[in-house]
Amino acid sequence: MSHSDKPHIWQIIISTIAAAFGVQTRKNQERDFQHGNIYTYIASGIIFTIVFVLVVAWVVKSVLASNGL
Repeated sequence: MSHSDKPHIWQIIISTIAAAFGVQTRKNQERDFQHGNIYTYIASGIIFTIVFVLVVAWVVKSVLASNGL
């Protein structure tokens, strides 16, 4: 495996988002499993989950505040 085969940061981010929504392509999934580092994807998944929860909480708080609740 050459250094150029490893997924770059944007590929990791896109793969994490696609996997979270269940729309990952077979080609990208194979690339991730063959050339990716499991710990990179675990960390990316944890970061994505934290950001997603914070964004949902912020949206709910904003909607409730705008409705006077």
